Amino acid sequence: MSDSSKISQQKQVQDLKLNALLEVTKAINNNYSTSELFELYQDILENRLGVGKLVLFVFEGEWKCLLKYGIKKEIGAIQFEKELLAITEIETINYSKGEITKQFEIVVPVFHKKTPLAYVLLSDVNQQKIELSAAIKHLPFVQTLTNIIIVAIENKKLFKDNIQRAQIRKELELAQSMQQMLFPKDLPNSDGLLVAAKYLPHQQVGGDYYDFIKLNNHEFVFCVADVSGKGVAAAILMSNIQATLQSLVTFTHNLKDIIIEINKRVITNAKNEKFVSFFLAKLNTKSQQLTYINAGHNPPILFYENKFLELSSGCPLLGITENLPVINVEIFNYTSEFTLLCYTDGLTDTINEEKENISIETIKDIIQVNEKSNPDFLNQAILFYAEDFKGEVEFPDDIALLTLKVSDLNF
Repeated sequence: MSDSSKISQQKQVQDLKLNALLEVTKAINNNYSTSELFELYQDILENRLGVGKLVLFVFEGEWKCLLKYGIKKEIGAIQFEKELLAITEIETINYSKGEITKQFEIVVPVFHKKTPLAYVLLSDVNQQKIELSAAIKHLPFVQTLTNIIIVAIENKKLFKDNIQRAQIRKELELAQSMQQMLFPKDLPNSDGLLVAAKYLPHQQVGGDYYDFIKLNNHEFVFCVADVSGKGVAAAILMSNIQATLQSLVTFTHNLKDIIIEINKRVITNAKNEKFVSFFLAKLNTKSQQLTYINAGHNPPILFYENKFLELSSGCPLLGITENLPVINVEIFNYTSEFTLLCYTDGLTDTINEEKENISIETIKDIIQVNEKSNPDFLNQAILFYAEDFKGEVEFPDDIALLTLKVSDLNF
């Protein structure tokens, strides 16, 4: 072949490569689908470069064969061979342990920094269409083309993931706003009864819940609850419980009846997949009685006459069985002021770098030291301590605090 013919043929090959790259670039800019990009990729390699056999493996959580042609029909499922992971540069295959690699001569790895993205196995280059030794001559181009295609597809995935994440973020923000609407906005703030609450979600939405409902001028129903698990599912169940409680107190103030009905609702909606710890109480400032049922919840701490009581009596967790075996209703009669702290287990499950938990005794100490403070200050003092206690360790769960202080017995 004359020098002019060689130069002409080299220019022809260069033009082929350039046009192929331009076509691929336009396809990417025009947002071709993944399948369309693979069709174009195969056309360039098979029909224009004359690559007779090809298998393309791409990592998508695991190695998958996303493109193949020219291989024996008797080959069934194409399995990735882990020996390929040792190959970091274009080279001939010098092992033949697997059925796939026995049919191929050359492997082209595609990396992003030190991370393998794809492996292309090639063989049987049509030498009538491409000059002699094209299998070696054009391999850098094959690698470049594969890299462009794979990166484009990865970018499409990232773009789609980003859109999905943005949608999820908006949905979570909406769910968070809706959950905030479930919490009572106006809590008593008089000389005789002070109530304050704090909620610290572990995620954007969570399964902790508190409520405080005024029945009349001297009776109030309140609760603190915790759904097993976290996230949207727990928040949805808790919103259902909140709606149930709000509805029930309009026609009954009997705590036992309320607990039985809420338990049925948890069974119906959670189908034994989630459980709820629930502390339910009624305060009557006229008769000076605090009535409560503790359904497997962390016992609220009552500070009364310089002593601490833990309100633990009641029944098992809600959602375990349709018929609660025993429901104990306890009545606490008071004649002087008291402070009551209700909390969820996110507080006592908080650990520090030494794997130590916040103790109940420490919480009691904080209550006693701040016995003259209002409930909001007490809540802040407890959360401030928890934040300082955990150090760099994250909070393990949601934290809800509901604190009452009854001081004037004649209000």
